[in-house]
Amino acid sequence: MGDAGRRQRCAGVAAEFQLNHSRVPPVWLLGLSNSTVGLNSGIAFFVVPQLLAAQHVREASIAVITAAAMSSNFWPVVFGPMLDVWFSRRWYATVFAALSSILVVVALMNLRRPAVLEAALIAGVAAAMLFTTALCGWLSTVCRHEDKNKLSAWVNIAVISGTGVTSVVGGELARHLPIWLAACLLGAIVFLPTAIFLLIPCAGPDKRLAGDSFAEFRREVLALLRRREVLIALVLLLSPCSSFALTNLLGGLGADFHASARVVSLAGGLGAFFPGILGCLLFPLIARRRPLIFLYLADGILGSLFTLSLIFLPHTPVTFTVALVGEYLFQAFAFSIQVGIMFETIGPNNPLAATAFTVLSAATYVPITYMMVADGGGYSLRGIAGSFGMDAAISIASCLLIGLLLYRLSGKSFHLAVPEPIRRVDRSPDSAY
Repeated sequence: MGDAGRRQRCAGVAAEFQLNHSRVPPVWLLGLSNSTVGLNSGIAFFVVPQLLAAQHVREASIAVITAAAMSSNFWPVVFGPMLDVWFSRRWYATVFAALSSILVVVALMNLRRPAVLEAALIAGVAAAMLFTTALCGWLSTVCRHEDKNKLSAWVNIAVISGTGVTSVVGGELARHLPIWLAACLLGAIVFLPTAIFLLIPCAGPDKRLAGDSFAEFRREVLALLRRREVLIALVLLLSPCSSFALTNLLGGLGADFHASARVVSLAGGLGAFFPGILGCLLFPLIARRRPLIFLYLADGILGSLFTLSLIFLPHTPVTFTVALVGEYLFQAFAFSIQVGIMFETIGPNNPLAATAFTVLSAATYVPITYMMVADGGGYSLRGIAGSFGMDAAISIASCLLIGLLLYRLSGKSFHLAVPEPIRRVDRSPDSAY
């Protein structure tokens, strides 16, 4: 390929990514297109367990099924790289939304077949995660850089509100309608947010990557992981700084606070929804002109101090409610910062945007998993005080350590530099580069 051909090819690729921002919908609408993953989560982790319990399925069996479904949140890191090649990210997001919708129907229609139910839930949650990975990689290329903190907030609001909608509506539909009809309606609800896709401009995949062999593409991914800003983000997201894993354990500690099942249910539902929305809405306001890394560490320290304060309060239903509301508020803020860090790390016009988002988002589930184990160990030793103290101590220590490390590595600044667009090296024999 000659110089003129190469320049024409590069110009075409550049033009493909220079989208007309005047045609991009408002940021809140972009973010709400991510509702599918929340709608799916509400069904998988709230509606299905309720329906199984109503059929007198043992709690241990329900826990195994939901834990297996939760494990599929890690899968996108294996399959995510394909989301940047062959087809557009809109195509991938639509296909995985449809697959998630179909698997919701399959799961609800097979509540009495544990093997089929578990397989459908696992595949459905994995499809939903690949959906959000493809979508966020796509949105990162159409949203203006100055609006990405707002986009981060609305992406998380979509997940929280979607989970709340199907948690409430799903149970009602399943109790008052034939199961096949309820399943079809819930499946349709899961797919409904993709209607927003029609309003969002979309660039095609990077044809250069699609034309390479798999080995060549793998080298591109390894090159991505060697980028300094990606490594810094991975260190931060893999750390327990702001995991707030206690939100996944508090639901089982109601008896320790003398809270009834109804109080636990109401506090868990409302405590997750409203503080979650508030935390997401506060993020773009607080994040103005402030480094995201600094905010992430500060949120971890302040949230951990809040956790420590709960040890000294009486074990009452009011304390239980305060604990849920506070932990969910700090966690929602942390989630918004995480997505903001991911968008900042990906940078503009990145042909590996979905791949980068896959790796970074998968990393966020790692500290939640091992911190749940640590918090459970603390509870075995000293009850609530041990669990809360273990969680807070590890988070504060990691925040201080990671903060000191990044402070020195980044030249006494917590800003992530906006990365340059990834440029492939033309290895053809006639390359002049």
